[in-house]
Amino acid sequence: MKVLVLYDFPPPPGGLATQGDLLFRGLLEMGIDAHAVHFESAQEKEWYYRWFGPDIVVGVGYWGHTPQLVLHPQRYGVQPVPWLVADGYIANYQEVLNALPLILVTSDWVKEMYVRDGIHGDKIEVLPVGCDTDIFIPYRKDDPKILAVRESLGVSPDQLMILTVGGDAASKGAQEVMQALAIIDTKAPDWKYVCKVWPQPRTKLQNLADLEMAIDLGIEKNVTYATNTISRNFMPYLIGACDIYAAPSRLEGFGMPQVEAGACEKPVIGIKAMGMLDTLIDGETAFLANVARKIVVNHVLIGNESGFEEKHSVEFKKPRTVDYRADVHDIARYLMMLMTDPALRDKMGKAARKRVVKNFDYRIVAKKFVQIISDKLGIN
Repeated sequence: MKVLVLYDFPPPPGGLATQGDLLFRGLLEMGIDAHAVHFESAQEKEWYYRWFGPDIVVGVGYWGHTPQLVLHPQRYGVQPVPWLVADGYIANYQEVLNALPLILVTSDWVKEMYVRDGIHGDKIEVLPVGCDTDIFIPYRKDDPKILAVRESLGVSPDQLMILTVGGDAASKGAQEVMQALAIIDTKAPDWKYVCKVWPQPRTKLQNLADLEMAIDLGIEKNVTYATNTISRNFMPYLIGACDIYAAPSRLEGFGMPQVEAGACEKPVIGIKAMGMLDTLIDGETAFLANVARKIVVNHVLIGNESGFEEKHSVEFKKPRTVDYRADVHDIARYLMMLMTDPALRDKMGKAARKRVVKNFDYRIVAKKFVQIISDKLGIN
């Protein structure tokens, strides 16, 4: 089997790039003849098509990347297998995607979204995102690297550190977490809430809005927003430095940081919806807050990224859910349980790592990928 993997290569710290890179690494370690190339590099992709002659081209992205992941390899007679995440609504390329023999998605919920929006379910197979369980491991609290992370974030040794990581924090449920922390603030042990967000123009206004909420709630002294650029090498230590990983995300097709937190033996607070129903077990590896509200729309505006003119309006016959909000009181209750019970944190963390190692290690994902390709396409 010869495989060309399309993703953001060489990989920056983002989720899609990590998703592709871990599959690529897993394939190489299995002895599969594989190469990686940037999904937008038309000339380099063509170069690989010509001399490497891949059996399949697996591309990581969302439906809007169909021109780069599907149409481009098809132009050169190469079989594409897109590995897709959801983006709220699949607005285009249904005909192209339905003509494929196989589509991979990251969770059962993502599959439901594609089927809802017109993609044939019999073409879709679920392949979870991998996790490097050799570097995302439990660390001792007195490990110098862990102590250095906490010190740099202004977290004292006796404080409980609650962590959320994302491109922005609000989409990962940070506002709901802050509201929950405000409810239990006077009863809970000393805590610090750290939100690690990526420095990018689109998130600046959101970060300011989040910090204004912290001020309004009266908890701003206990909330830290870290906006520095970091590498994937730093992530295991950042997660390892926390006591609780809290991300009841508003939209989540898989939840890579939640899985990485589990690999580090950290209890997770999520939401009882979307991809987290695949990755987390409520009451065992995580606490999943109920859905308090669904954000429903009757239409969306899309543009060039979706193959339309700018501000193209799509009207829905049935309103679509595009966002979720977790129950703040559930989050508060679960936070209080975990913050006051170290043994519970330890028990859930150990159960979480066991599940991640068994189901989401990147080598297991690579083996599952090869099996799917063999079963569905007859390529060995």
